[in-house]
Amino acid sequence: MKPIVATATAAVLLLSAPALAASDNPETATAAPTGDVAAGEEAFAKQCTACHVVKSDDGEVLAGKRGRTGPNLYGVMGGTVGTVEGFKFSKSMAEMADTDIVWTEENFVTYVQNPTDWLREKLDDKKARSKMSWRVRDPQEAADIYAFLHSIAPAKAE
Repeated sequence: MKPIVATATAAVLLLSAPALAASDNPETATAAPTGDVAAGEEAFAKQCTACHVVKSDDGEVLAGKRGRTGPNLYGVMGGTVGTVEGFKFSKSMAEMADTDIVWTEENFVTYVQNPTDWLREKLDDKKARSKMSWRVRDPQEAADIYAFLHSIAPAKAE
């Protein structure tokens, strides 16, 4: 490899390392979402409400209706994966609760596009499985849904 190419390759790898490491960092979970909130609300209504609801701690339904197949998504953004109180997760998703992996935009977008593959990668377990069978096909829609959920999340205490 020529010295200039090797130097350029090393620079790209060094510059991308913080972004790659940030995907599971709780600090990045509070970063402003890149998606469109209004488009996310529409996509959530079409794709997510059959299984999920967003119900505040005081019982107000912010999105969805009676979805009980999946966990309540109120306040999960920035929280540790697999830790919605009172919800019975798959064995693999329950294992995620013992990790430091949080719902950052990157984790959420990747997860909703292929839940089982995401779990297999994060747990380093080729047998890991998710109960979530639906996939959000479009990465932009997934980012929009994240932005919507982020917009209706409770304010984090600082």
